[in-house]
Parts: sequence; C-alpha cells; structure tokens
Amino acid sequence: MSLSIGLVVHASRRGVFEEAVEPLSGISLKWVTYGHEHEIRPRVQSLADGHALDGLLVGAVPYRACRDVLSPGLPVAVTRSSALDLALALSQAQARGWQPVPVSIDTFDHEVVSEVTEALHIDRTRVACLPYADDQYVDEICAFHQRSLREGGGYVITARTAVLRQLRGTLRVLNGSPVPSSIRSELHELVLRIRSERAGAAGFAAGVFCVNRRGGHGDLERSRMGLLHLLRATPELSDAWIENRGRRGVVVLGRRTLFERLSRDWLVVPVLDQAQEALGVGVSAGFGVGPSARSSVMLAERAAARAESEDRPCGYLMEDSGLVIGPMGLGGPPQPRSDQEQGDLSGLARTVGLSPATLSRLAAIEGDLAGRAVTPSELADAMAVTDPSGRRLVRKLHAHGLVTSEGLAQTHRKGRPTGLYRLAIVAAMTGVADGDALPTG
Repeated sequence: MSLSIGLVVHASRRGVFEEAVEPLSGISLKWVTYGHEHEIRPRVQSLADGHALDGLLVGAVPYRACRDVLSPGLPVAVTRSSALDLALALSQAQARGWQPVPVSIDTFDHEVVSEVTEALHIDRTRVACLPYADDQYVDEICAFHQRSLREGGGYVITARTAVLRQLRGTLRVLNGSPVPSSIRSELHELVLRIRSERAGAAGFAAGVFCVNRRGGHGDLERSRMGLLHLLRATPELSDAWIENRGRRGVVVLGRRTLFERLSRDWLVVPVLDQAQEALGVGVSAGFGVGPSARSSVMLAERAAARAESEDRPCGYLMEDSGLVIGPMGLGGPPQPRSDQEQGDLSGLARTVGLSPATLSRLAAIEGDLAGRAVTPSELADAMAVTDPSGRRLVRKLHAHGLVTSEGLAQTHRKGRPTGLYRLAIVAAMTGVADGDALPTG
C-alpha cells in the first residue's frame, strides 16, 4: 500500500522536487505550491483537510508558516541545505571564475560551513555565516550579506528564494538550496521513518522486573508475588502477557507501544514508585526491544541487570540497535507536567525524526548541562556516539529549533574553531513561561 506524502514547495523549486521524486515508487505525492509566504498556511490547511496524509516534506520557512495547522501525530521532515549543497555552490562559483573568498552564506549551520571550508581548504576567516533562525526576515538577511561584503568583491550563497530574488542585480549570488539528491535523501528518510514507526508499534517488546534482594527467601517470595499482582493490576499492562519468572523476577511481553505508555515514552517508570509505596520493596526494571520475543527478553534481562547495578530503583531500555536509555525512574529526566505535554514529546520526536527515547536522553543531558553550551563533540561523548554522529545530531536538532547557536569555540590550539550550541529541548517539551511551546521549525 502506497504512502500519501505531502510536499510543500516554492513555485520556482517545483521542477527540482519533481526531478528528485521521479525515481521513487510506493508513494502518492500531494503537492502544495506557493509563490509568497502568506499563501502557505491556507493551502496546507486545505491539503490536510482534504487528504489523509501519512507524512509531510516541507522546508523550514513553510514549516514555520503552517506547523500550527498540522496534526500532532503527523510525521514531518523539514528539508535543509546539506554539506553537499554548500560544496556544489562553492564549486559553481569556482566554475564561474570567482575567487573562493570572500563569501557570505545564510541558512547553513556554522558546523556545516566549517566542515566544507576545511575540506576544500578555504580560509574560514573570510567566510561570513548566518545560520537559519525561525525569526529571521528577508530584509535582515540581505542586510547581513551587504555588511559582510561591504568592502567589495565576493559573492553570496543563499538557500532562501526571497533573498535570492532581492539580491540579484546588487550582489553576485548563488542558490544553495537542496539539490535533487538531498531532497530524495530526506524523502527516503521520511518514508523509512513512517514505516519503521508502524513496524515498531506493531512489534513486540519485553520487560523484566526484579525485586531487589532483602532479607531471606520468604521475604523475596512474598515480594515477588506482590509485584506480580501489582503488574497485573496496572492499567497500561492490561493487554500484556505477564509471567512469574521465579526467584525475584516477573517478565512481561507486549506491544512496544504498551511499554512506551508505561514508561511515558521512556522517561520514567511510575510502577517502580508504586511498588516502593505498596510493597515496601525496591524494584529494578529492564526493557528490551528486538526482532523477536526471545531476543527482546534477553535484552530486557541485560537491561534489568544494568538497572540493578544502580543505587536506587530505576529502569533501563536496551534495543538491538545498540541504543541504551537510562536510568529511568527516580533519577530520570523531569516528568512532563501533563498528559498534553507527554503527547508533545512523541509529536516532537516524530517531527525531528528521532525516537522519544533519544529525545528524552537529550533532555536529561540538557538538565545536567544546566544551561551550559557544548560542542558537537561533547554532545557526542554524552550520547556515547561518534563525533560525526554527534555533528549530524546537532544539525538535525538545529534544523528544528532544538538547539541555538552560541558562536564558536577554539577547543584546540591548532585547528579550526568549532560551533557552540545550547540545548533547548526541555522548553520545547514542557512549554515556556507564557505557555507557548518553543518553535520547532
């Protein structure tokens, strides 16, 4: 069955998008074409009202204009200019016989600009960069370029159609908007995410709950039986298969979505607090997500052993992909303040293209940072991923307004500066002081 995907594109870019999607199959495309920003919102509203969409591919500017009319559960991919797009624009300048610098660039992130200029041996100090921000106006971007090139010479690379149109005739300007291969990659990622979420929601997961050791065998037996009855009485587990595993453990099998509800999208495990209060015992929980029920139980057992190594009742999640989330529970990230906010986490995760578990882990890291800005490498260390993965994660978060650029840092005496970023995930999950969610476009 084909997926129905909406595409929101500027009229001048329609041909590029058509070239990008031509080789793709298994999807039904619904187009929204606009010439001016004020046309975006009503046209997307009409599309959403008239079609049952499975996903939406949209640029950062139109997403800002229409996000309030989108269904909270609709998977959205926000196209963004990539390192490839910037490299192609710089190569195009070279083909025209232009000197590589000075150059003024908008929309691209500092980290992308640094990577590309370093790879092409371009003097980064003569490259001006204005990353995308949700509150930028076209006149402000044009003024930035004019200031950057006020000494004469040089050229502009912009990914904004309105900026391109306004600067033509006054400055040399190149289009840095995503090329067909970048668009095709974004659409592939969106389709895979939709199918993965559907397969994941239908797949099995396992939970292993263990009573912490205390006293003699009789105490453990009574505690385990009490835990068994508590889990069977837990509403979120009404459709699960719950088995007395013997010794200190109880195993639970069910759909992955069941455990996501139980743990509030892998944020906390309230049933651990209930066991402490009702039974007077500490309980450790392990959750496993694998390709089969057997592998899920094995992962859950490993996760439970990890949880038991902590000095307090908590839970851990382990997936066959290698993802580990925890500790959840008393030491986990802040609990959302309402059911609406809990739903916001899932919706935000779908929009960004990350799992709720990854987003909740980032929220926990943000709490530990206490407002301190970090480099992509530092974030990669905190997430236990490679530096390139950390840079890709920062770019994805930045494209959705979940990090803010805080300038540059010279982490080593030799080498180029690296970007500094401040996480803004908790505010987007729970709302700011005036009650409005932070932008995610």
